Amino acid sequence: MTSDGFAFWLAEPGRGEIRPVEVPEPGPGEVLVRTLHTGVSRGTETLVFTGRVPESQWSAMRAPFQEGEFPAPVKYGYLNVGVVEQGPPELLGRTVFSLYTHQTRFIAPAHMVTVVPDGVPAHRAVLAGTVETAVNALWDARPLVGDRIAVVGAGMVGGSAAAILARFPGVRLQLVDVDAGRAALAARLGAEFALPDDALGGCDLVIHASATSAGLTRSLELLATEGTVVELSWYGDKQVSVPLGEFFHSRRLTVRGSQVGGIVPGRNRSYAERLALSLELLKDERFEALVTGHSPFAELPEVLPRLADGSLPALCHVIDYPEE
Repeated sequence: MTSDGFAFWLAEPGRGEIRPVEVPEPGPGEVLVRTLHTGVSRGTETLVFTGRVPESQWSAMRAPFQEGEFPAPVKYGYLNVGVVEQGPPELLGRTVFSLYTHQTRFIAPAHMVTVVPDGVPAHRAVLAGTVETAVNALWDARPLVGDRIAVVGAGMVGGSAAAILARFPGVRLQLVDVDAGRAALAARLGAEFALPDDALGGCDLVIHASATSAGLTRSLELLATEGTVVELSWYGDKQVSVPLGEFFHSRRLTVRGSQVGGIVPGRNRSYAERLALSLELLKDERFEALVTGHSPFAELPEVLPRLADGSLPALCHVIDYPEE
């Protein structure tokens, strides 16, 4: 027996379409999930949508439930919240987060869905994957009480990092962005805001998430001696230029890459524990500031080009699925 479903596919770079899919009955250890919401990971998914994933990164960039191959046709996405319609009794009827694509119904192994805690609205739970990236970055960064910290780049990832850092006691925290309109976002997250030229220097730590050479350069400039930049940006096929002469060596600066695919050695946490922590953090209402728009699933082929070219400004744009 099968049930009908629909999935979003990138048919070719710059053009997506919704295709019908057949969803079989779940087998032992599997769940049937009806999607409530998905989130568009604006940075990564617009790179995929425009065909800008370098061939050298095709394997590393595969989503867990991806079908097809880069550059296209490919079914891609990884911020999915739905309700379990069939499966083990302890999951039946529960709202769950998974790394599934944009699809109305799907089958997944039960161990690859995580129950959304009470107190986290389903639409906000799509941020779990992004918050997980921020959690991983802060495990790499190891901020201390009283640190002077800047987050450069007020997008989904930078905003998530700022929302968590705002809970650290005694820190001096600035969210830095070229868009003065992001001051309202910073206030909702509990951080000060600064334009790049006005940002405070002498930072012990800078989290960089602007995906620009200028942002990384400014991040280095803001550091105190022996300070660290944790680099979260994904540049796709862009070349990045930074000043490693001048003050870089004399001030003994560090640039540390952080990627959600790996947990810093010695942290002694599993991926499941990291995701569960991220969902717990989403009980904090300040994360609601990162949800900046909604569109119905049927409009996704028209929405993604607008997100990619910037004509639809967004942090996390949530895709809503029809109720049945």
